[in-house]
Amino acid sequence: MHNKSALLISIGYTIVLTTLCLITIDFDSVDDVAPSYSDKIFHFLSYTILTSLWYYTIKKQFKLKPIKALVYVAVAVIIFGIMVEVLQEVFTSTRVFDVFDILSNTTGVLIAVIILLYKIKTEVKK
Repeated sequence: MHNKSALLISIGYTIVLTTLCLITIDFDSVDDVAPSYSDKIFHFLSYTILTSLWYYTIKKQFKLKPIKALVYVAVAVIIFGIMVEVLQEVFTSTRVFDVFDILSNTTGVLIAVIILLYKIKTEVKK
């Protein structure tokens, strides 16, 4: 993937994710078809993907060493997740600040970090 493509994909994904987190969704209809914890699974998977996308983008864009890029991205994505939760509380009437969403987001980031560390380690051995 080229630097420009990676950047555009990461930005686009971030915009879509932010929009989904801030728009009003009729939770009554969602609750009828989805398990009660599906919201947390969405957060977990979304932030695992977000971390992975931005890791590859930042590593390529700034030509950083893999571990350095991973640390920067992990910290930034965790802060981003907290900011989105605060924005939900402040700017929406249908969404609330949820510590468990932050925990799900952070868990997704940490799983991405573990997977990427494994990938980095196996690349170094080659």
